[in-house]
Amino acid sequence: MKNFLHIKDIPTKDLKKIISDAKKRKLKRKKLNTLDIDKDIPLKGKILLQMFEKSSLRTRLSFYLAIKQLGGGSLTLRPEELHLGIGGESIEDTSKILSTYGNAFMLRTDSDKKLNEFKKYSKIPIINGLSPSSHPTQVLSDIFTIQEIKNKSVSKLKLCWIGDASNNMMNSLIEASLKFTISLNIACPKDYQPNKALISLIKKRNGKINIFHKKELAVKNCDVVMTDKIISLNDKGNKKKKLNSFKNFKVDLKTMSLAKKDAIFLHCLPRGGEVTDEVFLSKQSKVWQQALNRVYVQKSILLYCFDKLR
Repeated sequence: MKNFLHIKDIPTKDLKKIISDAKKRKLKRKKLNTLDIDKDIPLKGKILLQMFEKSSLRTRLSFYLAIKQLGGGSLTLRPEELHLGIGGESIEDTSKILSTYGNAFMLRTDSDKKLNEFKKYSKIPIINGLSPSSHPTQVLSDIFTIQEIKNKSVSKLKLCWIGDASNNMMNSLIEASLKFTISLNIACPKDYQPNKALISLIKKRNGKINIFHKKELAVKNCDVVMTDKIISLNDKGNKKKKLNSFKNFKVDLKTMSLAKKDAIFLHCLPRGGEVTDEVFLSKQSKVWQQALNRVYVQKSILLYCFDKLR
């Protein structure tokens, strides 16, 4: 049994194995319908319990299809309908019940402390579907998408992130960049840089990660341009002030023109005003392929958690 909580905690060889397995499984499904089960039925009889404390579209759909295609099933729990939410049942007791009924638990939560408590008491694998500090399933899927499109190792490419560098996506992307030795340029306002612990880790590991405060400097000659919604699920501060801080960090056609001619654009969605329609709907944009690939990577993450990766 293995958990999938943060990219930094998972050995690089296992991360690469997940991506490799996802590639093979995607190729084998070319002639299958959406709900057809993989021929090897690796998770027959298994049930994935899911709980969403935050809104979810792609994570919800992708995990449902992932476990279904592997031969198992899923049940989505609504926090407001559990004793945990309204009856004061402890996380310890809830976790033990989940371990009794289910085979794995995917949690999308507003609390890293809660995620760690579930991990402490759970006897089944815990998967982080998103927490305030981390979005590991999304970032690993993005790496899969980049390698699929570019047909080369992500370590041989230059990535550029434009936007908030203090959020959960950026935390996981930095962790992944260190694991895969990715060359990563970050363009962000000074008040929205990666946290001090991550900056210290970058220096300690001699990471190929550079921080800029002008997008034009960061995006030059990059292979991949990435961004995220400026006002995220975790933002509780002055939203008007934050939006004003990012007025010079919008991804537009001029920005993309500074990257390589064959550069691609990625966005984990949902989108806001951080990217123009001209870029988002362009041929360089691979956001729909990026979203669909969540299914294939989620499948391999589940297999990793069940010790069934080959």
